[in-house]
Order: sequence, then C-alpha cells, then structure tokens
Amino acid sequence: MTETVFDELKRYIGFSEEDERSLRALHPFAAPEFGRIAEVFYARILSHEGARTALVGGESQVGHLKVTLVAWMDKLLTGPWDEEYFQLRCRIGRLHVRIALPQHYMFGAMNVVRGELSQLVDERCREDAAALRATRVAVGKLLDLELAVMLHTYREDLVAQAERAERLSTFGQLVGSIGHELRNPLGVMESSLYILKSRVTDERGQKHVARVGEQVVIANAIITNLLDMIRDRPLARERLRLSSLLDEAAGVVPRPPGVALSLDGLEALPAVSGDPVQVRQVFVNLLENAVYAAAPTGEVRVRGRHNGALVELAVEDTGPGVDAAIRRRLFEPLVTTKAKGIGLGLALVRRIVERHGGTIAYAPPEHGGGRFVVTLPAST
Repeated sequence: MTETVFDELKRYIGFSEEDERSLRALHPFAAPEFGRIAEVFYARILSHEGARTALVGGESQVGHLKVTLVAWMDKLLTGPWDEEYFQLRCRIGRLHVRIALPQHYMFGAMNVVRGELSQLVDERCREDAAALRATRVAVGKLLDLELAVMLHTYREDLVAQAERAERLSTFGQLVGSIGHELRNPLGVMESSLYILKSRVTDERGQKHVARVGEQVVIANAIITNLLDMIRDRPLARERLRLSSLLDEAAGVVPRPPGVALSLDGLEALPAVSGDPVQVRQVFVNLLENAVYAAAPTGEVRVRGRHNGALVELAVEDTGPGVDAAIRRRLFEPLVTTKAKGIGLGLALVRRIVERHGGTIAYAPPEHGGGRFVVTLPAST
C-alpha cells in the first residue's frame, strides 16, 4: 500500500502511539483552558497590523474565529490523527493562501499555542518527570506536524494559484484576439438575417431563419462572457439589498415545474456595496447551475447569514453534487459539469466576487447535493 503524505510526515518526525496516548491524557486538563488560550492567541494577532489585515473583517471576525480555534485545539489533542485529520488541516493551509496570510504570521501564531500548551504540561506533570518529558515531546512533535501539513498545502496551493494565473493570462490573450475577430462575421450574419426575415414568407423558412438568429444570439453571449473574463470594467458601486437582488435573479432563471425554489434569511441581511449588474449576474449563474442540477424534480435553496463584517449566502441544490475529481478546478475557465456547457459561468462568478472583495467556495452539505457559498463584505 502506498504511503500517504501524512504517514510519511508522521514517520519522519517519529510520531508514535505513545505520543497519541500522552496527548489524549493531556486533553481533559487542557480543554478548560482552550477559551483562555484563544483569547491570548487573537490578542497577539490583533496587535500586529499585517496579520490583522489578512483576517477579513478584522476584530469583528475574531469572535467566530475563537470558536474555530477552540475546535482546532480539541481535535489537536484527541485525534484520531488519520487521513481525515490531514485533510482537515490541509484546508487551513488553503485558507491561508486564499486570504494571503504571510507564512511568518502562521509560525508566530503557532508559537503562542506551543507556549501555552507547554505551560499546561508543566503544571500537570510537575511531579512526574517521565510524563512531563513524554508529553512535552508529544506536543512538540504534533505542532511541528501541524506546521509541516500547513506549509505543504500552502506551497501546493500557491504553486497551483501561480499556474492558474499563467493559464488565465494565456487564455485572456487568446480570447482578446479571437473574440473581437468573431464579432465581425456575427455582425454580418445578423444583418443578413434581418434582410432575410422580410424575404422569406413560408412558415418553414421563417422557422429556420429564427433558429439561426437564436444561435447567433447565443454565440454573441458566449463571446461577451469570454471578454468579461479578461476585462476590468470599473465597478459601478452602490448599496445593495441582497433580498431584492436575489428576487430579481430568481425571476429571470427558468425552472421546470418539478424544481422548487426557496429564499431563506435574506431580509435580515445587511446591505453590501457592489455593482448591481455584476452581483446580480453572480446569482443568476449560480441559480441556473443549481436548477440544472436539481432538475427534473428537486429543490434549490438560497440561505443568508450575517457573520460579523461578512454576509454569507449559500446556494444549495438536491442534485448529484460535483465530482471530487474536478472540484479543485471548478472555478477555472472551460471546466464544466454540464453536457452542453463550455465552463465560463463559475469562472466569471469567481472573478466578479473577488473583485468585490469576497470569496466563493464549493462546500457540499453532509446530506448530499451541491452547495456554493458566497461571502461578501457588509457595507459600512
């Protein structure tokens, strides 16, 4: 059986069953202190401008993050330290890439946890030298393991991000040159169709002229989406009420009779600052994808939540979900799960969301189906 990256790292640092027993024995003593350690941890974060800036929302986000840190410490000392644990820790490294958190802040923050846990070990094992040494060694190994996993994932995602940027640059150059060239023949076709409409009198001929016209419109829309991917149009920002904007988006997305749509928790959301046309396009695209996935009979749900300085909207469907093999590339151009799609919708969605200072992620619900989560800064 092939050794996994996590197994290799554990073998490299000598993380053993004895270490696991020492960590689990420490947990009941350390758990009551997790809340206090989280306070110390984020007090250190907020005292440094660079680290504080990387946390979207600054101090208003810290309440939520403290809860997350307590859960992280709980898992740290209870395990199991298996492949699921590894994947959970990998997500932290990917988050650091996404929010552009410099790695030296990660090392500094981990040192806070190391110091606090070492102090707890000293207090618990002060009268048992063997237990003191074993527990200190176990904590040190595990925190080194945590750093190794985060750095591995950080580097992996940073390289992937650079490669993606290079591909997008090449893609943009190609689209920019081809897109404008295709406008000319399509313009000629539109002019010719306009003349033909008045010349073709039989019903069958009119039907074919109309069909050609529809395909010209589709081709023009594809070119527009391609060009939108590479151009930086200025954002016409204004205060947006997301409940109204979602109602508008839902109104233009066709749905089969068997697909139900529900919008929950949107009225209470604070306003966001954004370009109404572009933000509306984000949710039109997401709703179209969700309806497609849920059809012919299913449900699409849009749920809103206010989280500190952030507004979170989740678009869920009861469809088959997205295959794990393409999730990492889901927001890249020309990647699609639709039989007739060309893979521009989600790439355009991510570009718009990121230009508004937000994030989008695919986070499937536990009960199955698909789920896209959009996070935007609340308007100040």
